[in-house]
Amino acid sequence: MGGFRSGDEFVRVFDRLWTMIDEHPEVGPKLREARAPHRFSFTDLDLELNVTYSEEPGHNLRWVWGREGCDWEPLISLAMTSEVANRYFQGKENVATAVLFGRIRLSGPMATILKLAPVLRPIEPLYREMLVREGLDHLLA
Repeated sequence: MGGFRSGDEFVRVFDRLWTMIDEHPEVGPKLREARAPHRFSFTDLDLELNVTYSEEPGHNLRWVWGREGCDWEPLISLAMTSEVANRYFQGKENVATAVLFGRIRLSGPMATILKLAPVLRPIEPLYREMLVREGLDHLLA
């Protein structure tokens, strides 16, 4: 697996990924109902993604890159490289193992983190399919 070719590629891919998550009939509503804002820091690209629930009709989530326009504080914060994030959303990076070995730094209420950990599983094959469909085979883990 190669890495992202640029920060711009990462943002494009992850915007598409979060759109899939938002629109997914199971995952999107579960994340909205959890009301657990997340902050993802992608350390190698110096990027930050803030995700929270949406009250807007037709959407479950909303997200912004960076802190400008972010009017919420995270309940859960994760810091990792773009490569670890890419593997995680493909189901190829176990969060507990990654935390143990320092590939992911995680903070927030453990009960909420454990409850939400399996919620994204239905997205994993869809993300991989999207990478193939969009000619991003270099990102397959």
